[in-house]
Amino acid sequence: MRNSYRFLASSLSVVVFLVLIPEDICEEIIGGNEVTPHSRPYMVLLSLNGKTICAGALIAEDWVLTAAHCNSDKRYQVILGAHSITRKEREKQIMRVKKEFPYPCYDPATHEGDLKLLQLTEKAKINKYVTILHLPKKGDDVKPGTMCQVAGWGRIHNSASQSDTLREVNITIIDRKICNDPKHYNFNPVIGMNMVCAGSPRGGKDSCDGDSGSPLLCNGVFRGVTSFGRKNRCGDPRGPGVYILLSKKYLSWIIMTIKGTV
Repeated sequence: MRNSYRFLASSLSVVVFLVLIPEDICEEIIGGNEVTPHSRPYMVLLSLNGKTICAGALIAEDWVLTAAHCNSDKRYQVILGAHSITRKEREKQIMRVKKEFPYPCYDPATHEGDLKLLQLTEKAKINKYVTILHLPKKGDDVKPGTMCQVAGWGRIHNSASQSDTLREVNITIIDRKICNDPKHYNFNPVIGMNMVCAGSPRGGKDSCDGDSGSPLLCNGVFRGVTSFGRKNRCGDPRGPGVYILLSKKYLSWIIMTIKGTV
């Protein structure tokens, strides 16, 4: 997971792996930039005691879509309209969670179904700083080579603390066959049809710890949710970020869950 995924390897493999990592990956791991403040008004920050837990997307006035593996704690705040985590911003709307709805078939071992809906205690005030990110009309696959964007408040490189301001990076969808081959995830875990890999062939462009739950947008359309990657290896081309694809079955679950609570 982007927050807690553990990569198991023998001591020898770890040594070889570290030697092979290009130096520039550790210098500029995310490869993105700080966004114009409040230019991504659909972004949601999940924070506890001033620290980022995860991110998410506002998909209805009182509903947020995030990742199932994100820590459940009723004390955390759901912050809409944020750019900075620490600064007081008049654009912010601070909410609480009324109820959580993790995908019923979520499997922490395989990461399948790593989605969760948060029903808020009140409706957001929709304005230029807080808007809804609409779900895709179809649960189509995303073709390899498609340029996408992901934003979040996660780490800007492996040894850094999380970013105080919202950042975004351009990443490219990678073919599942490549993502599952021995030079990448080697089917551990399997990158299935309900997931997509995205990053850069040269590395250095990726989501990282703290970005879990962030929406993946491709050609302006909401296509996935940030799920996992190599622990402490963000930006390594052999372990690109993995996103839960908003496929037909997941879209059906989201719509039915929201309708079932109205």
